[in-house]
Amino acid sequence: MSEFVSREQIQEAVAFVRRRTGQQPAIGLVLGSGLSGLAEAVTSADIIPYQEIPHWPASTVPGHSGRLVVGELEGRAVLVQQGRAHFYEGYSLSQITLPVRVMIGLGISTLILTNAAGGLNPDFRAGDLMLIRDHLNLPGLAGNNPLRGPNDDEAGPRFPDMTFPYDPDLRALAASVAADEGIPLREGVYAFVGGPSFETPAELRMLRALGADAVGMSTVPTVVVARHAGIRVLGISTITNVPSMDPRPGQMTTHEEVLEVGALVVPRLTRLLHALLRRLA
Repeated sequence: MSEFVSREQIQEAVAFVRRRTGQQPAIGLVLGSGLSGLAEAVTSADIIPYQEIPHWPASTVPGHSGRLVVGELEGRAVLVQQGRAHFYEGYSLSQITLPVRVMIGLGISTLILTNAAGGLNPDFRAGDLMLIRDHLNLPGLAGNNPLRGPNDDEAGPRFPDMTFPYDPDLRALAASVAADEGIPLREGVYAFVGGPSFETPAELRMLRALGADAVGMSTVPTVVVARHAGIRVLGISTITNVPSMDPRPGQMTTHEEVLEVGALVVPRLTRLLHALLRRLA
């Protein structure tokens, strides 16, 4: 199998989804580890398991349900990606970003991304929500960029601008909504790493020195592809743990910890997303 997804494969997946739903969503939501419960609130839902969609990458990670849910949420037509595939699962970055290319083909113009992340900012605590202001694409800087390979000029330019990867107006709206709802909302820089191993204390200190406030293993490739196509993006991280840069003997970070804290913060994130959708023009 080629590491590069072709336009024909994208069009085949788009056509399949269109056959399974007559709805025309304008807003896409991607739900990360332990956060897929929001999809249960979608009404008039058309549900499409990932394994039925041609060329769609399936996730093998606990906490990722593996379904597309198309319907209405707060009066908005939405497409919810309930779980995602990751680079560390063995897919190429072109393959794991096929879902966002399909969303673009379906007419999505606004994309809201959530993820679970480790906190690096010393002021952060497990359970915080962080509005992503910018990111560090470490695999991308080393050559693993989802836009590597032949460029589709119909999708976007060969060298897309990334000055504002996360839409300033959407960030301002999210901050305003959070304030109105009484939901504390941090803001910061998200560092994307390949995984699946968690970072060593030295790596954590390096990322913090580079300006990262949180670190995770997803989201950024999707953002790059969305911005390549001119899609507006909003990103929110759930800070599920704050790994120590100077750990005690026996101290560990586990995926179970990530899921447990994610479950605790779901009601707050869900309330924020509901209120944000109500305010979106």
